[in-house]
Amino acid sequence: MIETGMVLSMTFMGAAASIFFKRASGSEGFIKMLLNVHLYIGGILYLAAAAVNILALRYLDYSVVLPVSSITYIWTMLLSYIILKETITKKKVLGVLCIVAGAVCVAV
Repeated sequence: MIETGMVLSMTFMGAAASIFFKRASGSEGFIKMLLNVHLYIGGILYLAAAAVNILALRYLDYSVVLPVSSITYIWTMLLSYIILKETITKKKVLGVLCIVAGAVCVAV
């Protein structure tokens, strides 16, 4: 049960980090991007996700953790819809479902 929580939190932190990086990328110029707080929040979230990934690998097989990490694509699609106001098309949903189905086949 704890392992499931670790994997879910790892994938969510990775998706959230990408959202912060996307926001940082809107800065005008490289120097302003380096001064953007979103860049550092994203970096901290990625670092935290990596640390949780290492912990998860302590308890679960690598051949399970890596495919299950594709849950990140679900979080990314949902967060981009909610925060960035991007559209979710049928094609995007189908693509994510195919990725997750493939991960389930490999992990089970």
